[in-house]
Amino acid sequence: MTKAELDYILGAMLDSQKNVSDLNITADKPLQVETSGELVPVRIDPSVERLTPFQTETIAMTIINSNRRLLEELLRNGSCDCSYSIGQKARFRVNIFSQRGHYSVVLRKLSTEIPTLEQLNMPSVFHSIAKEKTGLVLVTGATGSGKSTTLAALLNELNLTKSLHIVTLEDPVEFVHPQRKATFNQRELGNDFASFAAGLRSALRQAPKIILVGEMRDRETVEIAMAAAETGHLVMSTLHTINAGQTINRIVGMFEQSEEQQIRIRLAETLRWVVSQRLVPRVGGGRVAALEIMGNNLRVKDSIEHGETEGKTFYEIIEASATFGWKTFDMAVLELYDQGLIEEETALLYCTNKGVVSRGMDKIKKSKGEKTSDLAGLTLDIEYGRKR
Repeated sequence: MTKAELDYILGAMLDSQKNVSDLNITADKPLQVETSGELVPVRIDPSVERLTPFQTETIAMTIINSNRRLLEELLRNGSCDCSYSIGQKARFRVNIFSQRGHYSVVLRKLSTEIPTLEQLNMPSVFHSIAKEKTGLVLVTGATGSGKSTTLAALLNELNLTKSLHIVTLEDPVEFVHPQRKATFNQRELGNDFASFAAGLRSALRQAPKIILVGEMRDRETVEIAMAAAETGHLVMSTLHTINAGQTINRIVGMFEQSEEQQIRIRLAETLRWVVSQRLVPRVGGGRVAALEIMGNNLRVKDSIEHGETEGKTFYEIIEASATFGWKTFDMAVLELYDQGLIEEETALLYCTNKGVVSRGMDKIKKSKGEKTSDLAGLTLDIEYGRKR
């Protein structure tokens, strides 16, 4: 298969639906695209009802394009990551992996336009996050929840307002930032550095003010990131965790038990913000982001150092700090429900505490004059219990 033939197939997949986020190429299935969180089959000419293992392998090898590093990684680890472009039309983050002896390919479409915080409708507290000078800023969430987009918007805010040196370590480079007020050096795993830990270690000698680490995957990367934050750098990164509490536990859990207390103390001093994201279905189609936002204060530091206890959970601390722009997922989904952006069932499905959200939705309904219960026509039985 030639690159021109592959570009035609991928282009047809992109044009088949609106708001395509992923292209899925799997043996025994047709070509599929993901739109608004759902996989949809794609018809092309000539028709392909079910992809054969040979066809998926041919597509995978065309993308790899005889790159020895990617081939070795695929054979050794069973998967590899790279980027792919269709001219000026689209760029993709690609993962090629083996399953049951066959190869599958998933291509995540990368936005060519860097969004602003206003375009993403981010809370005003994000402008405070962009003003941080040192420490750790973590954006967390499941795969495909928009972590990279949020970080790109934060870096774009800095690019428009501050003259400083920013080094990014990515796998692969997703958003290409133009050289505006800030100076960007964007490095790609495999091409420019061998591992996040090695790239981060060398970045400390490149005189950056801000370092973006695509993902903190292992203990060594976390340790160097904390060291960088302690020595006057602002380090931004992502983790695959679902909320602030799990983020702290994941980082602490990467280290030996004998190191736990020291790591907790260091993390309490360096952590600035944790933003957790979930993309939830929007009324009328598409998706909207629900955000949990936690900063750092004395109560947060105490809970990081000594662990969560009754009355000192991160959930309770965030609730008590709502006036500073912090919010739990429950507060976020209630806001979205109040604005009419999501359905009641969606709010209950994506929240953390269903009881809290259910009571909150009842209050919203009452304020709008809506019914909060289907029960009607009840009367008091005054004869109940009397002797006849």
